[in-house]
Amino acid sequence: PVLDTEDAWVSVEGPVSIVELALEQKHIHYPLVEHQFVLCTVLYAIMRLSLKGVKPLSLFDSKGKNAFFKDLTSIQLLPSGDMDPNTLSIRQQFLLKVVSAAVQTLCSSQKDKEVSEEEYFPFEKGKNWPTLAADLAQYLQISEDLVRRHYVCELYSYGMDHLGEE
Repeated sequence: PVLDTEDAWVSVEGPVSIVELALEQKHIHYPLVEHQFVLCTVLYAIMRLSLKGVKPLSLFDSKGKNAFFKDLTSIQLLPSGDMDPNTLSIRQQFLLKVVSAAVQTLCSSQKDKEVSEEEYFPFEKGKNWPTLAADLAQYLQISEDLVRRHYVCELYSYGMDHLGEE
């Protein structure tokens, strides 16, 4: 980009401006950042919903695992559209666990009338874990409909029929 500056600023001496420093930085490889974001979201879901027995790196193939340890400015080989069926099965099980744990947490907070959802998840106002799992399904190449159907089934199984109908 071309930066137009006034003549008065051209003769100014001092440290380099933050804009010039930013323009000198290497450009990041955005798909690699998205890949890192998926891992962060997976780790946060595991931590926040107290999921046991989940190995986060098992959700990724060898190319995906190697990409985590590279510089964000490098162009890396990321997982292609062809995935191992075992990896897809592990991903599907993980997303269904997230939805089940989210509904279970919601139901337990609803039963305890003293504790509202905002108090149970104080920093997550408006955070809808089942919707997040459905969004994550796109990145993990799992059917979004499968996650949504599981969410509805979980709502009905916990007696939250009014939410299941919606």
